[in-house]
Amino acid sequence: MVRNDSLARIVMLLCFVTAILSLTLNWRISTSMSKTVKDSSTVSKNELGDFLARQVRRFVSNEKDATEDGVIHSPSTTSVISPDNSKAKLLDASPQKKVVVDLSDRRAYVYRQNTVIASYPIGVGKTGWETPTGTFEVMHMQKYPAWQHPITGKIFAAGPSSPLGERWIGFWSDGHNEIGFHGTPDSSLVGSPVSHGCLRMRNADVRLLYEQVKLGLPVQVRK
Repeated sequence: MVRNDSLARIVMLLCFVTAILSLTLNWRISTSMSKTVKDSSTVSKNELGDFLARQVRRFVSNEKDATEDGVIHSPSTTSVISPDNSKAKLLDASPQKKVVVDLSDRRAYVYRQNTVIASYPIGVGKTGWETPTGTFEVMHMQKYPAWQHPITGKIFAAGPSSPLGERWIGFWSDGHNEIGFHGTPDSSLVGSPVSHGCLRMRNADVRLLYEQVKLGLPVQVRK
């Protein structure tokens, strides 16, 4: 009988200690979770599990939102890769253009990058006045230019009878004389070696070329 009483007392004592520990644990959990749990005075094991599950889901959801569309957010930095910015840069970049003169087939070609976008027949320099070859750039542009003969010094005013026609696009100079593209009142001479080094064009063609070039544009002349 004594043994049974002692065993009962031990069991009661263990139950009492377990109850005290359970209440203490629940009180601590309730205190720490008071900001996120509505009823902080009664936190069961199921509520604790639900709380932890919600925290895990919230963490996973935040991580997913933070890494969508190639954007990664952190407390101290924000790194953004914007396709619109890349597109704007591409649109702002002017396509590279140049004019290539082929003296052998007596044509001028306008290139945008590696694509020919226009081609015009030209007259070239005659014997003793060959058109210089090499890489140059547009240095002088003028509408309805006047012209001075390089030998006689005679000046031809701008107008329908000017040997330079309606446009002048200069790309070479020795400090005194210039060489460039220009129109002509006699389009029958286009395609022949008749000039003093310049590249003669039909007035309609040189007007178009004038609109396609600008100062500093590369001009490559080859045989």
